[in-house]
Amino acid sequence: MRPLDFLRLLSLAAIWGASFLFMRIIAPELGTFPTAFFRVLFACIGLLGILAMMRIRWDFRGKLKLCLVLGMINSGVPFALYALAAQLLPTGYSAIFNATTPMMGVIIGALFFAEELTTTKVIGVLCGLSGVALLTRTGPVAFDASLLIGALACLGATACYGFGGFLTRRWINQHGGLNSELVAFGSQMGAALCLLPLFLISLLMAPPVSWGSGTVWLSLVGLGVVCTAFAYILYFRLLADIGPVRTLTVTFIIPPFGVLWGALLLNEPLSWAYLYGGALIAVALWLVLKQAPATTVAAPETQRS
Repeated sequence: MRPLDFLRLLSLAAIWGASFLFMRIIAPELGTFPTAFFRVLFACIGLLGILAMMRIRWDFRGKLKLCLVLGMINSGVPFALYALAAQLLPTGYSAIFNATTPMMGVIIGALFFAEELTTTKVIGVLCGLSGVALLTRTGPVAFDASLLIGALACLGATACYGFGGFLTRRWINQHGGLNSELVAFGSQMGAALCLLPLFLISLLMAPPVSWGSGTVWLSLVGLGVVCTAFAYILYFRLLADIGPVRTLTVTFIIPPFGVLWGALLLNEPLSWAYLYGGALIAVALWLVLKQAPATTVAAPETQRS
């Protein structure tokens, strides 16, 4: 991996680590679907500005529908699941559970995309699940139904990310690929279309008690523009440059940032369980990824008017 690619991975990890902090601020105030919908709405607005500044030509090469569907899988559903988890779990928990994404990618790749499943990878997956179990049973949050629901929501989100990585390679990056900014915008539009009816239903059934303070809305802007719009451009470019499995190694670095932001800015308690559970998951990721093929997918072309 080139130094520039590693720098982009580190930047993406710091940004996505902050996303769990922002969701922890927003979701308890606004609820699950408003948090997820406003996140993708602000992401679309931010991406429109980026596309305008970069003067990128709007040519989806007939792949707009694929981008929209990809956005539902890779953004709409997982964003809602993480917004649900943010109401139940500390920032560090969600960030560490997010690190199971490569393991989900390995399982999904073996089941649906003819990826090789070796004994080492199976051991890695089992080790990672042990790390999840250790954190949930010994962490600073009492083990109860709320913790279990939050953990399952995070694991459901990582399963979506696992599917999304392989579908991006199959649908978008092969046969010429697409501009990363267009892919990011199309996917966030798909997520917005997916979440809009759920957002409206939630307003009718259980509207937020409060629409939050200025801190909540500033956090939403940061979550949508920085942690989603800008971050997804980085993400899709990395998928095109180094492939889905290597790109998912960003989850190695997200947990320390997530725990750090939560402890520094929300005064969330630290626990040795973060270290023990996170270490098991880190070992699992190493086992899962150390034999990953080094095949690189061609980078998407940059199209300007």
